[in-house]
Amino acid sequence: MVTVQQVGRRLAPARMASRDVVRVGAAGLRTRPARALLSALGIAIGIAAMVAVVGISSSSREQLDRQLAALGTNLLTVAPGRNIEGDNAKLPTEAEAMIARIGPVTGVSATGIVPDAKAYRSDRIPKPQTNSLSVLTARTSLPQTVGASLRNGAWLNGVTSQYPAAVLGADAADKLGVGRPSPETEILVGNKRFSVIGVLNPVPLAPELDSAVLVGWDVAVRMFRFDGRATTIYARSRDSQVEAVHSVLAATANPHSPGSVVVSKPSDVLTARRAADATLNALLLGLGAVALLVGGVGVANTMVISVLERRAEIGLRRALGATQGQIRLQFLAESLLLSALGGIGGVVLGVAVTTGYAAYQAWPTVVPAWATAGALAATVIIGGIAGLYPAFRAARLSPTEALATP
Repeated sequence: MVTVQQVGRRLAPARMASRDVVRVGAAGLRTRPARALLSALGIAIGIAAMVAVVGISSSSREQLDRQLAALGTNLLTVAPGRNIEGDNAKLPTEAEAMIARIGPVTGVSATGIVPDAKAYRSDRIPKPQTNSLSVLTARTSLPQTVGASLRNGAWLNGVTSQYPAAVLGADAADKLGVGRPSPETEILVGNKRFSVIGVLNPVPLAPELDSAVLVGWDVAVRMFRFDGRATTIYARSRDSQVEAVHSVLAATANPHSPGSVVVSKPSDVLTARRAADATLNALLLGLGAVALLVGGVGVANTMVISVLERRAEIGLRRALGATQGQIRLQFLAESLLLSALGGIGGVVLGVAVTTGYAAYQAWPTVVPAWATAGALAATVIIGGIAGLYPAFRAARLSPTEALATP
């Protein structure tokens, strides 16, 4: 004997598996491929616009950051000041090594004044006519740290820094009449002959190098009365940590007398750079929100029209036993699939546009991961929200009302 409960259980509608929901949603897109393609294209254009705006702006900002970095926004200098007696102080010999241990510091180099050493083109130049040239000893890492480049010749290395070899600053080369360095080109440093092996271009971040004759650290200690103490230390740090590094440099360079250490202040360009970053971030968020809103309106419009056109199909499915929940799932899945297809296409198109424009402008190509991932996630969310009303509207249609529609 069959009970009422058994009949009720047999007539209960089956639950749709996830793959069935996707299959039913995709079927709705396949039955109207032209409409689905145009709708996905509209979403893709909106998402592509957002990704391209973010990508192009980020690429432009990266180019700006590189140009500002060349102006020394993350370069700090350390020099000795005066001690409590008012005399000229000196940095400890281990100051460079101690500064290099600071976590955010990415590069350290130094120069030192060689005492009582003057540079002359030859021994026929009168001693008082020094042309205001200073003789500095330099670490081999100096060009990388201060952004110096060579006009001609080569920089000091582990070998040449131990021998009488010199590199001239741009102004020093002009004053000494040295055009192109060679092993035969010699100048007098003190009373010693030095071969000129290189000439620097002007160094905007360290203009004191332009009028200097630079020699190796080891040869300065051996041939002149140089005590090995740096008189200027250059330190590069991570951009986000410039102020933090600045606050500890003096105490790190000379723990016993930090007040006798002079540290340059972070550049005003760094402040301008951060202000520009904040403005661009706000602009990107605003443009992205507008693009997503446009895409969401497109999805909602497409799904509402789809419901109106498919009333007979909805009524037939209801008559065959589909529940309101299954109808809602069908249209919601269709809306999500449509949004996902448009989002993926938009991300690909946006990345392609960004890459092409950045290459045309000779900029680095930068498409933030948050822009692509956020665009996809936001598209799906917006698509789901936009599909809720059509889905509920479709589910509320009664079978008789839907089938009666001409």
